[in-house]
Amino acid sequence: MTTTSTASTSTADEPLRIGLLGASRIAVESLVVPAHDGGARLVAVAARDPRRAEEFAAEHGVERVVADYEALLADPEVEVVYNALPNSLHGPWNLAALAAGKHVLTEKPFASNAEEARTVAEAAEASGLVVFDAFHHRYHPVFARLLEVMASGELGTLRTVRVQMVMPPPGEDDLRWSLPLAGGVLMDLGCYALNVMSTVAAELGGFAEPVSARAVEGEGTPGVDARFEVELALPDGVRGEILCAMSDPELEFSIKVTGDRGDATIMNFVKVSTDDRLIVRLAGEPERVEHLGTRSSYHHQLDALTAAVRRGTPFPTDAADGVRNLELIDTCYRLAGLPLRPTDRNAP
Repeated sequence: MTTTSTASTSTADEPLRIGLLGASRIAVESLVVPAHDGGARLVAVAARDPRRAEEFAAEHGVERVVADYEALLADPEVEVVYNALPNSLHGPWNLAALAAGKHVLTEKPFASNAEEARTVAEAAEASGLVVFDAFHHRYHPVFARLLEVMASGELGTLRTVRVQMVMPPPGEDDLRWSLPLAGGVLMDLGCYALNVMSTVAAELGGFAEPVSARAVEGEGTPGVDARFEVELALPDGVRGEILCAMSDPELEFSIKVTGDRGDATIMNFVKVSTDDRLIVRLAGEPERVEHLGTRSSYHHQLDALTAAVRRGTPFPTDAADGVRNLELIDTCYRLAGLPLRPTDRNAP
């Protein structure tokens, strides 16, 4: 696709004009509700199934339906493209959106593998456009507060950081069970956990290095991980531990940081709107519970996206952060003896 800008000019206080690639379920919580609450415009939606797009637009207040993904990228009123397509289509359509002169809010991970991620990052740097990787937990006060507690010294010498992300199994026909569509629990949940580890490592002045990884493939889905465990080396001798699974009866998305004087836990860091607690337990002291607000992390994310597009405000989940995340994912797949997620050669 030839690089061309199709977005009309905007003023600093104008609402974002967003186009949706795909009429996905996640888009309702992750974008539609925050957009309506924050005054952003949902200009257009495109989906493989036109009827699904029409129903989605009517139900969720999208201004119009366009014929296909290419038409959405060509729409001059769309300035930000939200890419909620299957994982294998994140990289290709992020590239296409950049080539069309659009800013991008992409579901994570923002490519299928590190090589593809670097291609997107290079295009982002050349374009000067915003590519925003949707690790929304990074924008909620509860996560920022956990990092503050960790850095304050009140937990003592840090020992471990553990991220546990487990959920019941999706249906057999779910896209997350497809290797060609870049499925697997490490791509779906583990990408969050690795992003947490990378963020914590940066706060400690270094990088997260996977040491070992073990995966269990889904039944009848060779190469696609249903369960994944990773051990990481973090700076200052801190140990990172990840367990992610889409095979458990209960749901848990927690982060626990432990030091030699106590620990701090976020109970559900990807859906703080249901549980905004940070629980701090220190030796010899009563348990302390801090409530950091149930405004969703998606709302905070849209605030950051708006500031980045309208005012050039820096943000942490940029293309470089996305590349680091995919590099960690690829390393974990190699350590576990599973194939890297393939690039979709049929996409634009």
